[in-house]
Amino acid sequence: MADVDVAARASSDEQRLAELGYKQELNRSWSGFQNFAISFTIISVLAGCFTTYYQAWNNGGPVAISWGWPIISAFILIIAFCMSELVSAYPTAGGIYWWAAKLGGPVWGWFTGWFNLLGLIAIVASVDYFAGQFLGVILGLYRVNVLGLNFGDTAHGLRETFILFALILCLHVAINIRGSHLVAMLNGVSVWWHVLGVAAIVLVLIFAPSKHASADFVFTHTINNSGFGHGMFWWYVLPLGFLLTQYTITGFDASAHVSEETHGAAESAPKGVWRSVFYSAVIGYVVLLAITFAASNEKAVTAGGGTVFAVFESSMGSGWVKFILIIAVIGQLFCGMSCMTSASRMMYAFSRDGAVPGWRLWSKVDSKRVPFNAVIAVAVLALILTLPALKGNKDGLTVAFTAVVSIGVIGLYIAYVIPIYLRWRAGSSFVPGPWTLGNKYRWMNLLAVAEVAIIVVIGFNMPFSSSGVPWESDFDWSLFNYTPVVTGGVFLLVGLWWLLSARHTFTGPRHTVQELEAELGEGPGDGPATGGPAAAPAGA
Repeated sequence: MADVDVAARASSDEQRLAELGYKQELNRSWSGFQNFAISFTIISVLAGCFTTYYQAWNNGGPVAISWGWPIISAFILIIAFCMSELVSAYPTAGGIYWWAAKLGGPVWGWFTGWFNLLGLIAIVASVDYFAGQFLGVILGLYRVNVLGLNFGDTAHGLRETFILFALILCLHVAINIRGSHLVAMLNGVSVWWHVLGVAAIVLVLIFAPSKHASADFVFTHTINNSGFGHGMFWWYVLPLGFLLTQYTITGFDASAHVSEETHGAAESAPKGVWRSVFYSAVIGYVVLLAITFAASNEKAVTAGGGTVFAVFESSMGSGWVKFILIIAVIGQLFCGMSCMTSASRMMYAFSRDGAVPGWRLWSKVDSKRVPFNAVIAVAVLALILTLPALKGNKDGLTVAFTAVVSIGVIGLYIAYVIPIYLRWRAGSSFVPGPWTLGNKYRWMNLLAVAEVAIIVVIGFNMPFSSSGVPWESDFDWSLFNYTPVVTGGVFLLVGLWWLLSARHTFTGPRHTVQELEAELGEGPGDGPATGGPAAAPAGA
């Protein structure tokens, strides 16, 4: 009976996919738990909470963490609910841009797709680079000196970190091209690693430090190391600290991108989206409070740049520091692996609809039904995007690379809210799937759009430091926030591309299986079976 149920679900999934215009080319082997697991892994509280802790510490201090995290998490959960309704109606690997194109037309899909792809590649770059940075610190604590790379000293630190980053990128390529089943299995392991790992870290942070900060410090103390005046604290500096939450809880669109590989996708994928956000928010809050209570030596932490390294080293012995960082870096490796999966599926789907130069190459799948070429392309682009990290400022910090983090967040969240706005605009004409918000979409959609608009403008495009403001007397180009330059440049380039060429060739998602076969030069009987005839998409 169980085999019959699985077969029935598979047939239903393939028929729905055919109705949306696609053949079942990817291997549909993921369970609902594994669909949840990839988004949970990409959010990874062992990655974002640890790597961008300094951002909240220096821009708001403890209140940016103890109050900022739960408040911003609540808004992000609303965004996740809105996206869940969309993926239930349209469970395709294209995900976000597919929704935008169907609800608003090709031009909406075009811009949404490019913001989404840019964001996903930037997230791959930032996660793997930070993992290399953490791994370098661990190797430094063990005084590793191998093949001319001495991690025990401070010389050539940026070069060594970049080499580790490149090796990690290669590892994630190797895992992803082995097959989606391996990735799905490792995502399942990752969930338990994050849950048990966070529990172990919290216990260490409770019992290892000889002294803890007070509750008054954790919940009311403010810090402003930005250089901006205190009069700007509540409306400008504190929102800069929200990057910690907004960067960490992102990438949950992965559940949509692997929906073509998930059984019962119309119900499993939406649950994967919102549950990954909810559980990450709860678990992340626990570990962040534990870290902040351990930050009893404010001066030492600030002198160390507000990083988790400074918190741990100022509050406990090196043995415990190594223990915590090893748990964290393994979680970050799981995270980068899943980011690679999500980005490659997005590139495969966007290419399948003819939006990416050389789309015939990136839309192919190999004998294991893996988009091999798309995986390689994502890795190469992530490597290129991270090249600025080889050069530091006068203090040896990769300030320019900080913009990559912001670019990732901006790209993804802009892509998230475009189809959410279009769904609100569609109103009652939208045909929902089995998972729906009902009438609550009216206020949830608008609240989601407003939150992203505010956080993108204030939190990520404005200068992070007073010395990064061009008209200030102490302006330093190394502290300039390059995010608006890069994102604005990308928007201009993609816009010109649309006006001059793409609007004549990109018509949005393929409307029928037959149309896609004609473009690919396949006959009616080529490729995997669709499981059902093509029909007009629901809500189109």
